[in-house]
Amino acid sequence: MKFYNMRKKYGRQNQKKTAPQPMNSRQRKTFSAYAALVFALCMGSVTVDAAAAPLAVVNNLSNFIFSLIRAIGMILLGFGVVQVGLSLKSHDPSQRANGFLTLAGGIIITFAKEILDMIVG
Repeated sequence: MKFYNMRKKYGRQNQKKTAPQPMNSRQRKTFSAYAALVFALCMGSVTVDAAAAPLAVVNNLSNFIFSLIRAIGMILLGFGVVQVGLSLKSHDPSQRANGFLTLAGGIIITFAKEILDMIVG
């Protein structure tokens, strides 16, 4: 019963139609000045000729990303060494297998850039 009353109260039949508000002359002048300013800023921009800059930016970004990947690989490498050490202490073969897999993954991630350079040539 409540849902029906709410639907009746807030339903589509009670929605009011909207109409655009008229603009007076001051608002129209302000809006046209704003539109002209936006148009001038968009169309009046100057292109800058930078021949070697994009390649330098891409190389710097590539070096930064590969250094982050190398840091993650080093963390995994350290975690793998700790995991193998703990597994040798506790004589747990499944933990030892996981430790060696983590160690191998850390080595591969650490040397990912060198591996890709060797593949590409």
